[in-house]
Amino acid sequence: MQLKLKPTEEDKDKKKPGRLNPSRVRDHLANERTYLAWMRTGIALLGFGVVIVRLRAFQVPLIPHPGNGWKLGLVFSLVGLITVWLSTVHYFAVRRDIEEDTYEPTDRWVLLFSLAVMILGTGVIYFVFTTSLDPSSPLIPE
Repeated sequence: MQLKLKPTEEDKDKKKPGRLNPSRVRDHLANERTYLAWMRTGIALLGFGVVIVRLRAFQVPLIPHPGNGWKLGLVFSLVGLITVWLSTVHYFAVRRDIEEDTYEPTDRWVLLFSLAVMILGTGVIYFVFTTSLDPSSPLIPE
């Protein structure tokens, strides 16, 4: 039978910082999954922006100028790039907080991206319902 001694102050000081949380590995893996989900979202927004701009290539342009559709595609692409950048910054901040065992969830990212997607969705709805579907129409409002 072995006797277990209580850890001394020296033993407590020898522990590495951030090792107090027993679910640390699980927390890091969850942080990485969240980061990858944000990356997929950013890539999807970039791709959607390109699709919006390139849809004009499938339609015979009746107006010689490019119209306003490219602006919506540009906004989607920029929001996609911003999503990639902010998700990377957030990933490293959460990683640091997990290591220091000081993580507190924030609502600002959820609110920020929900607002961005709502604004982009409004732009898509406006663009779809104001663009003529008939390619022979003399007026294509863009």
